[in-house]
Amino acid sequence: MTKKRKAYARAGVDVDLGNRVKRRIQSLVRRTHGPLVLGKIGGFGGLFRANFPGMREPVLVASIDGVGTKLKIAFDLNKHDTVGVDLVNHCVNDIAVLGARPLFFLDYIGCGKLEPHIFQQLLHGLSRACRSAECALIGGETAQMPGLYRKGEYDLAGCIIGIVERGDIIDGSRIRPGDAILGLESNGLHTNGYSLAREILFRKMRLKVSSRLPGSAMTVGRELMRVHRSYGSLLATVPAGMIKGLAHITGGGLIDNLPRILPANCNAIVETKNWRIPRIFQILQENGKIDRQEMYQVFNMGIGMVAVVSQRDSRRAMQMLKAKQIGRIESGTGRVRLNF
Repeated sequence: MTKKRKAYARAGVDVDLGNRVKRRIQSLVRRTHGPLVLGKIGGFGGLFRANFPGMREPVLVASIDGVGTKLKIAFDLNKHDTVGVDLVNHCVNDIAVLGARPLFFLDYIGCGKLEPHIFQQLLHGLSRACRSAECALIGGETAQMPGLYRKGEYDLAGCIIGIVERGDIIDGSRIRPGDAILGLESNGLHTNGYSLAREILFRKMRLKVSSRLPGSAMTVGRELMRVHRSYGSLLATVPAGMIKGLAHITGGGLIDNLPRILPANCNAIVETKNWRIPRIFQILQENGKIDRQEMYQVFNMGIGMVAVVSQRDSRRAMQMLKAKQIGRIESGTGRVRLNF
């Protein structure tokens, strides 16, 4: 066995190193566990006790996602402690729009060669974000695949499972003409539009991650590594039933994500002058010569989450969500109209 392991390591897969690294991160994983997590760390499957007292008809909600080419910025900066936070927060938001709270999370890391210091940073981020979201990190997979990735690069993905009372599911079906559209601020690009942003900033503008962003004291790398904001805890403060619809503004922007919650007889009218567009998006549009409409389909443009509430609840909801009214619902055919 010793000879076989050494041969495998020479081929690029060091099983013993993988086992040693995984043992070191057990404390990070254990910090996210509560009494509903069963079994030991490192089993073939994670165990979570399905005990939901007080819920009449619990519904499980699942979502899976990755970080995309934002990872390229992490590689360039050799900074890997926040992309795990990006991943967890993105997934938390994706189930929060349905009214669900997170239960547990599974991660996947694929790499050409396992680099312990990178792996440790990734797990620190995943653990930190899971603890913040009160979500248990109960398992994952680390795959060493020589020849598939460039040196120092990896892929990162995650799956989240949450729960919601069936009667409390937020699906947009109660949205009506006259309702208010509220926008919650984003923290930069979050995890979408990076392929286009990198094309503009690095190829067209010939900037580097260490360059100063035009008109700013911040470096390009720091701007692009802003952490994807989590809205889960904020949304949880709003009374059940007040929010009629929620849209996480990710790939597709406002143009493609808002229709996902609109009834067939409603349109969303968005007033783009109702909020300040962050400088980074202005830089990308000007230097990339991108059509204004396309900007709102690729990037979040400063709005990371949209909530639809009745007009009478709008003032209270804005205070609770620290949001701005960015539009209204009108009769229509399930489309979004942007007013510039």
